[in-house]
Parts: sequence; C-alpha cells; structure tokens
Amino acid sequence: MIESVVLWLLKVLAAPQVGLTSVFVISFVSATLLPMGSEPAVFAVVKANASLFWPTILIATLGNTLGGAVDYWMGYTAKVAVGKEKDTRWFKWLKRYGPKTMLLSWVPGIGDPLCTMAGWLHMPYWPSVGYMAIGKLLRYTLMTWMLLNVPDGFWRRIADMIS
Repeated sequence: MIESVVLWLLKVLAAPQVGLTSVFVISFVSATLLPMGSEPAVFAVVKANASLFWPTILIATLGNTLGGAVDYWMGYTAKVAVGKEKDTRWFKWLKRYGPKTMLLSWVPGIGDPLCTMAGWLHMPYWPSVGYMAIGKLLRYTLMTWMLLNVPDGFWRRIADMIS
C-alpha cells in the first residue's frame, strides 16, 4: 500500500522536463534544520516555463510545509524524550501568540527553529501547519514574483561577477 502511494505521488510530481519533483524535494529538505534555500530552484523552474508559476509555487509550498511539519514533530518528540523547557523570551512569545506565530515559519534563520519550538510547546498541530502553509505560500509567491520582475541583464551581471 505504501509503495503504491509513493509511486502515485512520484507520478503526480514527476515532470523531469520542468523539475517539479526537484522543487518538491529541495523545498522539503530546506524546511528541515539543514541550511539550504529552495528559492533558486523555484525561480529556475518558473523562469524556464512561466506557465508553471502556480504549480511550482504550490509544489514548493507543499514540500516546505511538510518539512516544517517534520520540524514540528522533531520538537514534539524531543520534549517528550528530554523534558523541561527553559523560560526564555522565545517560549513566552510563542505561548502568547500560539499557532499564528507559524506565519513567520518562512523567515530565513528563524523559521525552522520556530516550527521545532511549536512542536516542543505542543501547540495545536493542524492550526500550526495551516499557518505554516499560509506563510510559506506568501513567501514563495512574493519572492518568485519579485525575482521575475528583475530584468534579465541584472542576473547576467551577477553571474559574471561570481564567475
């Protein structure tokens, strides 16, 4: 059964000519605590085929949200295994605002730890994931739209400076 679900998911995501599978995997991995960005992959696919703007944004959002959910569960199980939490500003802030803080799960550097801390605090799971998805969708939509509106000559100059 699990194998058929995995094969179905791969078939749905499989589009080697446009890279949606790669976008999903990169977005998922970048949402864990590994230092990696998914925006370049999203931008590359959309730049190569503008008609895939929304499918790419949605696949990236799905992958990144699932990665955030993994972070949540890592925090949840760590608290069960380890125990106490410290009484820090971050924890007080998260407790005060609850799952809505997951709207900030897209922010580089703090988003992934926020998801983990939400699990640690045992915040309500589905509202936390819902707010994660909203924040990540807004991030991918705005970042990709902004990048698409930068003239191509700018990217060529950047590439020339790097190489």
